[in-house]
Amino acid sequence: MGGGTNPSPGEISLAHNGVLFLDELPEFKKNVLEVLRQPIEDGAITIARVANTLTYPCKFMLVAAMNPCPCGYFTDPKRACNCTPYQIQHYLSKISGPLLDRIDIHLEVPRLKLENLTDKRRGEPSEEIRKRVDRAREVQKIRYRSDGIWFNAHLESKDLDKYCLMDKESEDLLKLAILELGISARAYDKILKVSRTISDLEGKDIIEAHHISETISYRSLDRNLWG
Repeated sequence: MGGGTNPSPGEISLAHNGVLFLDELPEFKKNVLEVLRQPIEDGAITIARVANTLTYPCKFMLVAAMNPCPCGYFTDPKRACNCTPYQIQHYLSKISGPLLDRIDIHLEVPRLKLENLTDKRRGEPSEEIRKRVDRAREVQKIRYRSDGIWFNAHLESKDLDKYCLMDKESEDLLKLAILELGISARAYDKILKVSRTISDLEGKDIIEAHHISETISYRSLDRNLWG
């Protein structure tokens, strides 16, 4: 977070306009993780000391990794998990709901099969992916040029009705997800912004049902796969 007798920026400010990667996320002290919540949302952190108060920028992209349980084998089809249900729940509870709400995408990554590791076929070239991403970013720059916004991630709640237009099927699907998954207001905003990005990558003006469905599939902890 930064600080000290002579306040200096911490890791989150050193990652400003870059990526902050936190491996083994539940192993960090819970009070440290909770302090991340406001900087993630505001893009700045204020360090208050007796002599003065300093504010450092920290608009970073947070990437984090964690195991599904203390031993790492819960949900693994090949290895037996040695953890009790209490141990698993205690481990996962180190990541609070309010912190998860501030993370756009959380995915469970299964063990790779042998055929995946030895497969010689190549996927879509990175160059082609980059072209598609660049086109989507340009669309967003043009869309928001009069509002001082650069990208979908910068949208605030008040902007969503204007810029995240959905068809009827999408609205119904999102309402159903809210009822079934108990999605919070903040997670609702995240779903709309990620869906807006998926639709931009497809060159669509309106968010469609399959965009919403894909986004919901990217929030595995909301779906309580490990609960």
